[in-house]
Amino acid sequence: MKTKYAIFFICIVALVIIEKESNILSRVSDKLIQRQTPQQTPQTPVDYSNTTQNGSLAMLKMLLSQLTGRKGNYSSLSEEQEEVELDDLGSHSGGRKHILLLAATRTGSSFVGEFFNQHKENMFYLYEPLWHVERMLTMATEANNGTLLAEVYRDVLQGLFLCDFSPLEKFISPPPQDHVTPALFRRESSLSLCEDSVCSPVIKDVFERYHCKTRRCGPLNLTLASKSCLSKQHHAIKTVRVRQLDTLQSLVEDPRLDVQVIQLVRDPRAILASRMVAFSSRFQTWKSWVQDGQVPEDDEEVKRLKGNCDNIRMSAEVGLSQPPWLRNRYMLVRYEDIARYPMQKAEEMYRFTGIPFSPQARDWILRNTQTTQGASGIYSTQKNSSEQAEKWRYSIPFTLAQVVQRLCGPTMKLFGYRFVDDEKTLINKSISLLDEKLFH
Repeated sequence: MKTKYAIFFICIVALVIIEKESNILSRVSDKLIQRQTPQQTPQTPVDYSNTTQNGSLAMLKMLLSQLTGRKGNYSSLSEEQEEVELDDLGSHSGGRKHILLLAATRTGSSFVGEFFNQHKENMFYLYEPLWHVERMLTMATEANNGTLLAEVYRDVLQGLFLCDFSPLEKFISPPPQDHVTPALFRRESSLSLCEDSVCSPVIKDVFERYHCKTRRCGPLNLTLASKSCLSKQHHAIKTVRVRQLDTLQSLVEDPRLDVQVIQLVRDPRAILASRMVAFSSRFQTWKSWVQDGQVPEDDEEVKRLKGNCDNIRMSAEVGLSQPPWLRNRYMLVRYEDIARYPMQKAEEMYRFTGIPFSPQARDWILRNTQTTQGASGIYSTQKNSSEQAEKWRYSIPFTLAQVVQRLCGPTMKLFGYRFVDDEKTLINKSISLLDEKLFH
């Protein structure tokens, strides 16, 4: 008799717990039991073990299974359906967003990154923080270990999204002293790192290259940067150093974060043409091949080009396949579409992230996509975007365009870039080399 009462009591408790869980699930903001908050101490990681709803639901499943003597079949929903519902809850939450802009070098990522950098007050933006990691690790014997690089990139990104700069500090050279450094790569490209709260007084031994664009700031105090990061509602990072999207799965699945991945792609022929201008000394070999009229496809430089194309394509294939861990968290954007319709594409990106499109960002795009003046340099973001997208067609030799088409054919087909069969077609801008294509 006592045993029956005990079972009855346990069932009542279980029902109360389930009712509470149901109430939690009904509120979008409660997908995560506890998210990181501005009260979190900077530089201190959060212990998030056993804090997800999936963990709570698993415990309830086990309890109900033990009480009823059944395994599974506790509801009419399949596990996959439950994952979809939980993922939909998270993707529409009104909490802090973490935007990761993935790209390759010379794809227009600096320009597109400004769409979020210029959001202003409630956006914390970082420009290429992984530069420090790549620079240090390529000097070590482990540089050839792609798995190691990918893991370090992921861990540093995770720390930065949590406003913890300590993982990055390990790779800054010279090492920061008391969390202060004058050597953060392109600090001036982040408006967040040039605000009053992180702009320290200028001292005599600070060189011009450490200054922000709009003011003179001393060395960067990373503790102040961390506090500023925690005070912002949304975080965005632009990087060209992540090779494979699937290496970021654990980052995207981190319950403390709400990561939205935007992959920016560009015509591989345009990328090569741009790199040959931007990194002229490194591409002398390519120029000599043009003069010789032959490109050795077994050369390491040529193999590297093919590897880059393959990595971009494979990452996009993962994202476009929408695996459960990326559902509603991945967006593919072509640079050419942004160049043609910058405001429309910016609105689409903001809509995807769930962040309101700020007037400041809108004004910046208007000012910096219709300029009639010459660009101030190869890294300038002030350009006539529609003209810039087609400029490469006059600078790349047809011989090299053919090589890219052979090496990167599958990538070009996936993204809707048309092939050319002769030089006349290449330089005829009245002939579009872009298929109208939607990516879902």
